Amino acid sequence: MSFIESEERQALRKAVRELGKKYGYDWFNQQARSGGHTTELWLEAGKLGYLGVNLPEEYGGGGGGMADLSIVLEELGAAGCPLLMMVVSPSICGTVIARFGTDEQKQRWLPGLADGTTIMAFAITEPDAGSNSHEITTTARRTEDGWSLTGRKVFISGLDVAQAVLVVGRTEDARTGKLKPALFIVPVDAPGVEYQQIEMDLISPDKQFALFLDDVQLPREALVGSEDAALMQLFAGLNPERIMASAFAVGIARHALGKATAYVKDRQVWKTPIGAHQGIAHPLAQIKIELELARLMMQKAAALYDAGDDLAAGEAANMAKYAAGEVAVRATDQAVQSLGGNGMTKEYGVASLVAAARATRIAPVSREMILNFVAQHSLGLPKSY
Repeated sequence: MSFIESEERQALRKAVRELGKKYGYDWFNQQARSGGHTTELWLEAGKLGYLGVNLPEEYGGGGGGMADLSIVLEELGAAGCPLLMMVVSPSICGTVIARFGTDEQKQRWLPGLADGTTIMAFAITEPDAGSNSHEITTTARRTEDGWSLTGRKVFISGLDVAQAVLVVGRTEDARTGKLKPALFIVPVDAPGVEYQQIEMDLISPDKQFALFLDDVQLPREALVGSEDAALMQLFAGLNPERIMASAFAVGIARHALGKATAYVKDRQVWKTPIGAHQGIAHPLAQIKIELELARLMMQKAAALYDAGDDLAAGEAANMAKYAAGEVAVRATDQAVQSLGGNGMTKEYGVASLVAAARATRIAPVSREMILNFVAQHSLGLPKSY
């Protein structure tokens, strides 16, 4: 891993930054408040090759890796346009299909995921299982023609804009208690599929849904990869998810810090800009340091994943997600504080970032579960749950 980005990645970062500025936070916020979507930006990013930069070239992707895709999301977030479905569609779903899908599945799904014309959601969380994926009850039963899938999922992003959803279920012979997930591609318009929006106190164009699967009939080719190796396949998707969630949080933190520093450079109450006062300057400087540290861990996680070291990438991706979530919360809170009363106004667009940043501490994995992981796997401490 080099601490100096290649010329290609520097060019990618610059190009995506310009695309983000073309739309900007005001546009993104308007879409969110009006109930709209980010379709225009999504499709332009896909047409320019940014959404599929991590996917294989033979299927319309850029042939890069998670390091490249994380740059795209980070820069869009820093410009005020964090595309949440990038964490899901090209990252989790695209990666799993590219690594474990059949040739037919790759040909069917990857070109659309790469150019943005297809969006795929991801469904793992269940109302009774929470963070305990071992308690997933969504069940896949073999039928004469394929599979029957029944279960319920919650907090599933983007079902209203997705054409399909990658569902984590369990095969029936996994009732011994041992986790044996299996991954299925389910069209959102298939008979037996229903979803309902969950009302959230978030100002976001990306909606959350409860997903209901009632005896959904699927062909044999709906199964992605091997039924018996799905745990490995699941983690192959969750590590990119954590890397991209880190990019999402880092982008928000950069955007908030940029707004705060711009304001305190110009805002003058006495004889000098308020940014000259250490009570304002030091917290922002601390956030800058924490932000750079979070980015470094995210870049390390991406480099390890792209190098094929899934085990080491898992540890680094969890740490990156923790660090990025923490700095996103601190950055948005300090931005509001630095702007004072203006920080609470719609005009300055800072307070609206707080809830989105706070969500990065919770999803896609909570900071408490990350601390459990680090305590057990990194420090060798006894399992607490």
